[in-house]
Amino acid sequence: MSFSEKYSRLFSYLLPTPFTIALVLTIVTFFLGIVFLYQANVSIIDQSITVFSYFEKGVWNNGLMVFALQMMLILVLGHALALSKPFDQFIQFFVKFCTTTSKSAAIVAFLTILVAYFNWGLALIFGAIFARKVGEAAQKNGIAINYPLIGAAGYVGLMVWHGGISGSSLTKVAESGHLKSLMVDLMPTSAIDLLPNSITFSETVFSSMNITASIAVLIAVPFGLYLVGKKVKEEKVTHLFIPKETGKDNPTEGAERMDHSKWFGRLIGSLFILYSIYQGIKSYPDSGLGFINLNYINFFLFGLCLAFHESIREFLSAIDEGIGGAAGILIQFPVYFGIMGIMNSSGLIQSFSDFFVSISSETTFPIFSLISAGIVNLFVPSGGGQWAVQGPIIVQAAQEIGVSLPKSILALAYGDQLTNMLQPFWALPLLAVTKLKAQQILPYTLFLFLIGSVIYVSVLLIF
Repeated sequence: MSFSEKYSRLFSYLLPTPFTIALVLTIVTFFLGIVFLYQANVSIIDQSITVFSYFEKGVWNNGLMVFALQMMLILVLGHALALSKPFDQFIQFFVKFCTTTSKSAAIVAFLTILVAYFNWGLALIFGAIFARKVGEAAQKNGIAINYPLIGAAGYVGLMVWHGGISGSSLTKVAESGHLKSLMVDLMPTSAIDLLPNSITFSETVFSSMNITASIAVLIAVPFGLYLVGKKVKEEKVTHLFIPKETGKDNPTEGAERMDHSKWFGRLIGSLFILYSIYQGIKSYPDSGLGFINLNYINFFLFGLCLAFHESIREFLSAIDEGIGGAAGILIQFPVYFGIMGIMNSSGLIQSFSDFFVSISSETTFPIFSLISAGIVNLFVPSGGGQWAVQGPIIVQAAQEIGVSLPKSILALAYGDQLTNMLQPFWALPLLAVTKLKAQQILPYTLFLFLIGSVIYVSVLLIF
């Protein structure tokens, strides 16, 4: 049995489904909450009910429920955009240059990373489809390649996405008032008043540290995969089905024509896009890049999807295909919000924050944040869910130590995205599209993890 097969089996043996993990974490947090709130003169039943009330309060937190919907939309709309004809043509253009394993891996990785900086849901499906198209072309032309390496290259977007403009924590802190509302029950009013109203993209996504990290990844990962592609074993791809051209739709009549119209959806989408551009131009002089938040990105994505698909019917079909990937967010996020509710109201966040403060200095805190975020991501494989649970701890500890908030939040983002290369949760859509198995791509994603670790730890120490 190979190392990758042993690794995959160990991971499956030790970790159940992410939703089960969320429930286990809820139980652990529940009992910790009782311990921290324990009062000898109050019955255990009453204390348990109190902790349950904290959980329920967290589940139905209005601001967090909006956040869940925002994250579902950013994934589903990104998925739908990847299935549009312009993106298919874009992929087909570059497939022509993917004639060897090394060139294919480098090209797929480079373009997937670029797309991931724009939207993580789009990159997830874009990389999967791109890898699949390379495999189909190799099968059609009888070319021997290392298809698992190409699949790993298509997954690399999940190692860079949280530092891009769709990163959960970065887009959330860019919203006016989010940080203060996040910490309202955790810090004294005097400390909350010191928090910024928002942390804009100019301080996070487009900061010199993140740009340096992004350029380093954009160079090192494709080059590293290119070198690996020169050494790996190649074989002909034989198991992929190459789809045939479908026939024309049945004639439509009446109001159905609007669903199939090639101009109606594009017109509405174009209006969305133009309005988004207008809002950006109007807001930039006063707020810089502060206008870019989850709402802005989703509105712009909505317009792109409508404009790029050939009809409303085609757009809805792409939405149907993409919405299954949002099931985890729909059912898991409320549980994480409940966990956050217990941690907020019981004092657990204050205790965790005090621990971080006690072991950290201004230099080591970002590194500890990255490492802890990477570990948490193995159990909470969602940037949004992780921000809900770990974000308040990072913010409070950073304020007490005196570390830059943007840098601390980026450290959390780096740790969260890094360990996506160690566990197969977000790889499931890619594996389904490419017909690969987790153990086939894991040796290469481990290699990507090592490259990313060196880059992200280095920039946190240098800047």
